[in-house]
Amino acid sequence: MNRRRRRGDAEPGWLRGTPPPRWVRTGTAVALVVLSLVEHFTPAKELGFFLAALPPVAAFSYGALGTSVFAGLVLLLLGVQSLGVGHARGGDLATVAVVGLMSVVIAWVRRRRDAQLVSVRTVAEAAQLAVLPPVPERVGPVRCSGLYRAAQRGTLVGGDLFDVREGPYGVRAVVGDVQGHGLAAVGTVVSLLGAFREGVLDDPGLGAVAARLDRRLVEDSAGVEHAELFATAVLLEFPAGAPDRVRIVSCGHPPVLRLRGAGITPVDCEPGPPLGLGLAGLEPPQVTEAVLEPGDRLFVHTDGVTEARDEAGEFYPLPARLAGLAGSADLVAALWQDLSDFTRGPRDDVALLLLVRA
Repeated sequence: MNRRRRRGDAEPGWLRGTPPPRWVRTGTAVALVVLSLVEHFTPAKELGFFLAALPPVAAFSYGALGTSVFAGLVLLLLGVQSLGVGHARGGDLATVAVVGLMSVVIAWVRRRRDAQLVSVRTVAEAAQLAVLPPVPERVGPVRCSGLYRAAQRGTLVGGDLFDVREGPYGVRAVVGDVQGHGLAAVGTVVSLLGAFREGVLDDPGLGAVAARLDRRLVEDSAGVEHAELFATAVLLEFPAGAPDRVRIVSCGHPPVLRLRGAGITPVDCEPGPPLGLGLAGLEPPQVTEAVLEPGDRLFVHTDGVTEARDEAGEFYPLPARLAGLAGSADLVAALWQDLSDFTRGPRDDVALLLLVRA
C-alpha cells in the first residue's frame, strides 16, 4: 500500500506563492504585441490606450524590474508618434507614466508579500506535519495506508487524528475525531496524540490507553468554563506473538470495517462513551478481541465520511462504495476520489486508515 497524505493539493501552485504558470506571464507580452500591431495597421480603431492597462496586469505576474520594462515600452509606444501606435501628449502621457510607476510599486510590494507568505507557510507546514506526520507504509508487522483532509482550506491539521505506533505490547493504532474542526481543534489533537504515544510505551492494556486519553481531555477541560471538550476514538492493537488477533476499543466512534474477500462487515465491538467525559476512569472501556484471517483488511474512518452528503442530501453509502472499490490497488486513494466526486468536496475533516496484518 502506498503511503497517502492529505495536503492542500487542491490549490494551484501559483496561489501558494510559487511562480505563476508560463501562460500567465506570456499573456501580457502577447497582448502588448497584438495591440501594437492592430493599432499600427488600423489606426482608426484607437486601441493604443488599452496598452496603458498592461503595466498593472504585469504587476501580478512579474517583479518590479519586469513591470518597469512593460511600463517603459508602453510609454515609448504611446509617446513616439512615428511608431504609429499611439498619439499621447502632455497630460495623457503623464497619466500613463503615473500608472506605470504605481504598477512598479505594486509589483515590488507583491513580491515581498509573496516571499513572506512562502516563509510563513513553510513554517506552518513543518509545525503541522510535526503534529500529525504521515503514516508509514509499514509499522512492525502491520502494513498501513492513511489519508487525511482537513475541512479548513489551506491547513494540514484539523479536528481528526490518526497514528500507528509499535511498542512493547505490539502495534497500536488510533483514529479519532475531536469536537469541532479546523485550527480550533488542533490543540486537542496534540494532547490526544501525545497521550496515545505515551500509552503505547507504558500501558500494558488497550483499555488503559483509552483511559489515559480520557483523563487527558478531562484535565485539559479542568478550570475552563463550559469547555465541553470531548472526542470519539477507536483504538486497535495487534498484539505481539498473536498474528491472528486484533483488539479493539471503541469510544463512541464509527465501527471498524473488515474487508474479507468481497465482503464488508463491521467488527463486533461493544461501544463505549466518548473520551473526555471522565467515565473511562470509573469503568475502563471494554476490549473486544477479533480473529483475523489471512488477507483481512481493517478500514477505520471518521464521521466526515459517513455524514458526507451529495447535492440531493443523500448520505455517502460507505459499505456499498467500499465493496465496489475493494479491488483497487490503492483503496484509500480510490475511496477518497469517489467521496470527492459524490459530495463535490466534503465539508468536514476526513481521516481514513487501512491496516493489514502481514
